[in-house]
Amino acid sequence: MATFDTSFYQSHDTLTLAQLLLGCELVHESEEGITAGVIVETEGYLTDDPACHAYRRQTTRNAAMFGPAGTLYVYQIYNHYNCINVVTGPEGVGEAVLIRALEPTEGIDLMALRRNEAFKTGFERYRNNTIDATTADGQRNLANGPAKLTIALGINKNEHNASSLTTGNIFIRGPVLHDFDMVTTTRIGLTHGADLPYRYYLKGNKFVSKK
Repeated sequence: MATFDTSFYQSHDTLTLAQLLLGCELVHESEEGITAGVIVETEGYLTDDPACHAYRRQTTRNAAMFGPAGTLYVYQIYNHYNCINVVTGPEGVGEAVLIRALEPTEGIDLMALRRNEAFKTGFERYRNNTIDATTADGQRNLANGPAKLTIALGINKNEHNASSLTTGNIFIRGPVLHDFDMVTTTRIGLTHGADLPYRYYLKGNKFVSKK
């Protein structure tokens, strides 16, 4: 299965890419092993969008978002959890697609190990949680959220922010799924731009973070 090259990311606008990435496979080849999952939910963020990190200006925190299309913008929430974005649009503009949820396809045991280890150092209320990846519920919970999937795939800001999707050990290939219906709706957890229909997901897919 072919890995997308730079031209793929440069040839489409942000919202189109947010839709085209559905059904494709996000892969991380690490020393621990290969982990991967089909992208089942995305959100687009545009430079004139008040919810976009690039809305006001470029800063040290969001600098990677202004990089070339086909690179990664990885940021932290709550000073702890990472979220992965595909940088889109011309360099210097500041647009990206947030990957919100994955359907695990490879390295499921490693994903579960990482998630369970992360519980031990996460927020105190979650420290007794465990995921049993041998169950349907356990597999569904491995990567059905933006912070969950970065833990499961071993992606973090320090190592992967601004890295290339075409030359690095994190890449996207596909599409894996072809025959699906797509839902277009509003994004999640926003106070600004909450009415914009920039979230996309696979209809009926059980790995989506929220319908």
